[in-house]
Amino acid sequence: MKKNHFFIFTLLILGVASFAATHYAALSWTVDKAHTSVTFEAKHFFTNVPGAFESYEAEVNFDPEKLEESSINVQIDVRSINTKNKRRDGHLQSADFFQSDLYPHITFSSEKIVAIGNNNFEAHGTLTIKDVSTEFVMPFTLLGIMNSPRQENILIAGFESEFSLLRKDYNVGAGDWISDAVVADEIKVKVDIEVKAQKN
Repeated sequence: MKKNHFFIFTLLILGVASFAATHYAALSWTVDKAHTSVTFEAKHFFTNVPGAFESYEAEVNFDPEKLEESSINVQIDVRSINTKNKRRDGHLQSADFFQSDLYPHITFSSEKIVAIGNNNFEAHGTLTIKDVSTEFVMPFTLLGIMNSPRQENILIAGFESEFSLLRKDYNVGAGDWISDAVVADEIKVKVDIEVKAQKN
């Protein structure tokens, strides 16, 4: 009789564990690149020059109710930089700036994600540009989560992130370009992301 009780108890424990894993694991989201952009803005003398990185990969595991299982990992291809000027894009990839032949990627890997209220979050992790890795906090906003009106059992979510960083902290700018007299040190970054996930 005791063996039967132990067997039933074990099944109940396994069932609860299975339910928790199924219903509470952070969702793995796929980035919809047709509706996602990674853009930046740098001041040249007095005017702002916009640009974008057009090639990137991102792993987004996110559930606002299960942040301890959530994570964000991003890899951006520096060679995909586009400022609508081929000569400038080539210069930005040279040793004067990103030196993309040696450092072809910008990466961010989160270590934890925390909620700060009103659908705003912070991803704490490591940002690597060229040969410099720093602790970095990427703020972002969850714009919403909804059922797809076109696909069964598919969720759609939107995020946006805006932040600034100092290019010289990452050795972006060499020789005459170290000075911020021509190109400002502060770079403004904006990321708009749309993602999809299969319902658990």
